[in-house]
Amino acid sequence: MKRNLFAGRPRSGGLSLNVFTESELSDIHLASLEVLERTGVFVEADEALDIFADGGCDVDRESHIVCLPPHVVEDALRSAPSKFVLCGRDPKNDIVLEPGRVAFTNFSEGIRVVDPYTGELRDSTKADVADIARLNDYLSDIDTHEIAVGARDVPPETCAVHNAEAQYLNTTKPIGIGPLSRIETRAIFRMAAEIVGGEDELRRRPIVYNGVCPVSPLKLPHEATEVIIETARWRIPNNILSMAMAGGSSPVTLAGTLVTHNAEVLSGITLAQLTERGTPCIYGSSTTAMDLKLAAACVGSPELAMISAAVAQMARRYLLPSFVAGL
Repeated sequence: MKRNLFAGRPRSGGLSLNVFTESELSDIHLASLEVLERTGVFVEADEALDIFADGGCDVDRESHIVCLPPHVVEDALRSAPSKFVLCGRDPKNDIVLEPGRVAFTNFSEGIRVVDPYTGELRDSTKADVADIARLNDYLSDIDTHEIAVGARDVPPETCAVHNAEAQYLNTTKPIGIGPLSRIETRAIFRMAAEIVGGEDELRRRPIVYNGVCPVSPLKLPHEATEVIIETARWRIPNNILSMAMAGGSSPVTLAGTLVTHNAEVLSGITLAQLTERGTPCIYGSSTTAMDLKLAAACVGSPELAMISAAVAQMARRYLLPSFVAGL
């Protein structure tokens, strides 16, 4: 089992980038609670509306707006575990996740590859998914394997299931998947259960974890809530990851974008905890700024670095493992 180094904690050595003070983090948290309570989140699926209503939230069935009281959100944060283990098919690749402990993974999900033999730029295939998983398995500094490219030569309705199969067969590291429906989620977990020896063993040693994205601004679409709910019922770790874009789908200021981002992630974590209290959640971010001239996401920009450092701080404040994408 791997326990990687910490970052962002006062220690005798190491490096951290803390872009906000504790009081400023509190401001972002309190502003997020205000947004969730007064503006609310658009929730598309009736099942998710029922869960929020049963959990004490104010649900408007006609508009599909859910307003989350602060005590419900903060109770959900308290119930989410601060530490858990992502497991590999080979136990030597198990990795401990907890606030501040640093690990590395590749990111998902590309749709085209440069063929290594012909140099042709082409759509990615299931064989590419398998090849990249096998390559990742040999890279000792990469701790988990995210789906790097998707299989474009399979039916789109079951693409995530095909991706999972190719990964299960070609890496012994913990695997990150991004299903878009309850059917795909169940199929992926059932395959994993067959590998590890049953559903109870999969809950004890989750060799797979899911990733799901709210839609900015402040929307939990049907697909996202299906995945959150089903993943929580299996008690499998779920990376709830906002992809807000400052100046596009969120406020142009970094502070305003962080409030929107935080509210979206907290709404997903709350849904997961209301579904199954104690289910593992990862605080995720692929949030960045938009180039207002080109209407393109700024990846590798100073703004992205500041946002990434800030969301890692927020996750540590909530005592949650975090996933931060981008450079």
